[in-house]
Amino acid sequence: MFQTLVNAFKNKDVRKKILITLALLFIYRLGCWLPIPGINGETYSGSAGSGDILGLLSMISGGALSNGAFLAIGISPYINASIIIQLLTVAIPVLERWSKQGDEGRKKLNVLTRVFTLILAVAQAIGVLVNFSREGAISTTIFAANLPRWLVCMFVAIVLIAGSMFTMWLGERITEIGVGNGISLLIFVGILSTAGISIVSVITAWIKGNDETAPWQLLVFVLLVVVIFAFIVFVDLAERKIPVHYAKQIKGRKQYGGQTTYIPIKVNATGVMPIIFATAILSFPQLICSLFLSPTNGFYVWWQKWLGVGKPIYSVLVGLLILFFSYFYATIQFNPEEVARNIQQYGGNITGLRPGKQTSDYLAKINKRLTLFGAIFLAIIAIVPSIIFNFVFTGASISLVNAFSATGMLIVVSVALEFEKQLQSQLMMKQYRGFLK
Repeated sequence: MFQTLVNAFKNKDVRKKILITLALLFIYRLGCWLPIPGINGETYSGSAGSGDILGLLSMISGGALSNGAFLAIGISPYINASIIIQLLTVAIPVLERWSKQGDEGRKKLNVLTRVFTLILAVAQAIGVLVNFSREGAISTTIFAANLPRWLVCMFVAIVLIAGSMFTMWLGERITEIGVGNGISLLIFVGILSTAGISIVSVITAWIKGNDETAPWQLLVFVLLVVVIFAFIVFVDLAERKIPVHYAKQIKGRKQYGGQTTYIPIKVNATGVMPIIFATAILSFPQLICSLFLSPTNGFYVWWQKWLGVGKPIYSVLVGLLILFFSYFYATIQFNPEEVARNIQQYGGNITGLRPGKQTSDYLAKINKRLTLFGAIFLAIIAIVPSIIFNFVFTGASISLVNAFSATGMLIVVSVALEFEKQLQSQLMMKQYRGFLK
């Protein structure tokens, strides 16, 4: 990866794209720290709770929610809107037809995603505002002027909604004129920023003498992170190569085919999406309760006790939902009948199998087996490391667990690998252009 970065900075066009990406990410991080007038960030502590859903949202936004910043809502409405649109694409024929219309259909789906993002941003802004008000973080003094409380609340809500839409715009601009997927990079930077802040807080607590075991816990945490990173990279790059042989074909005076290639099917082809789907569904009721209900409410207390983030029943349900969504997402991504049809159309066949149904059945069987292993891997990553971290770490070091969960590590590794692939493809494209000139 480091060699790829060095080569990328040597190329003028790719270097320009990287600098644009870094500039847009800097603007995003700046918006995560600038406080909203009318919000007292020191008073608000609702999103700093350990292990709660608001803590998870604050981790994704890089601490913007706990700071009461302009981009406090961040990219979460866009993520939820994208998940809703992907699910509706399978259920609604019109959306499924749009998804198969190329760029034109993709533009229609993007517009619909933005509309859903706005709706969810309004709902989430109202919920966050209620939470701010309940914590006593609303200040009626803005720019030395004492304003009515309803006017301050309206101003804060508008700023939160605008910040969410601006974050979505930043992500789209990074994707368009920068390098990599902008939305993924925003989440990537947010998680790394939260982890960096937590590491600094642990070191500060050790220097002040508040936690003497902090350096040893930090060392153990780093070692565990390295092991988990290596495991994630190993599985993320693992794939099953199915050999395909193409027969020789003579067209005119030229001969085509007569070569053997392979179909790569990844073990974890679904990426982090099943985890995001599962946690989004199970966390949504807790999010609504934490935003609108009192902490002493009977239903909220019951949900926190049995189905709260990190509870045993919650972990079991997350594992089952990951298994379900892994198969669901694999079905959307990989169509064995279409792949078998394409192989047959170009005169190819898998050794020992007849073209057509026998080939598609074989591909479907292989895909189901790999999806099962990928789902088990995702469930282990989502559940086991968090249990180990909570068992091992105490005191100030527990903030590391909240800031850099196993799910966050999976997202960081996946985005980093995808970013490297994007850089390599950009460099290869420039080399081909130079060769053609």
